[in-house]
Amino acid sequence: MGRHNSPRERQRQQLERKVNQRASYDRILIVTEGSKTEPNYFKGIRRWYRLQTTNVAVCSSISGTSPIQVVNSAYDLFIKGDHSRSIEARRFDQVYAVFDRDEHPDFIDALKRAESYKGKLKNDDKESVLFMAIPSIPCFELWLLLHFEDIKSPIERHETLGRLKTHIPEYKKNSQNIFEITKQHLEQASRRAALLSQQKTEMDDRGPYTAIAELVNLLTNLRKV
Repeated sequence: MGRHNSPRERQRQQLERKVNQRASYDRILIVTEGSKTEPNYFKGIRRWYRLQTTNVAVCSSISGTSPIQVVNSAYDLFIKGDHSRSIEARRFDQVYAVFDRDEHPDFIDALKRAESYKGKLKNDDKESVLFMAIPSIPCFELWLLLHFEDIKSPIERHETLGRLKTHIPEYKKNSQNIFEITKQHLEQASRRAALLSQQKTEMDDRGPYTAIAELVNLLTNLRKV
């Protein structure tokens, strides 16, 4: 078999065609701590708003699930790419690392490392790349719970999950359609998250806090830009 007909070469050509077909809005890479819940949620947004996969890539961390590993994974995927995930090196305008506070000892270090990348990365167009941490305290499910309840006091993961299941009894970590289930309350959740961000910051160990609303707002408005 000739070199130009090899599987690797065909894959390269397919990736190149996809890149050339990208939409006019920003190219965004989202790397998550979770391997099911968060990717399914963001892919649900991508599907609902018909965002191109060449512009919005969603994948779980390849380096581990601690906050610092998620940030490192987001950095590595941007710099090196990953052909197995159809991710080309440096072909993004914005990079987001999504992770939970939980009991991780490296949470603050992860926030600082993400901050250190701001303004220092360049993409394939030689333009500065926005690199941001998207943390939740205590966990991603707080964002989902805010669709149904106004949470103002510190809350732990197990309580967050328990209260969420009173609203979504069928909720599981591998739920495929969690965005579709919750989207009707999206505006309310965004307002509640914004109010929390006025009272707390990502550096607050107890929370409650989530930056998910910022990323969701970006995605849902991409095609309007």
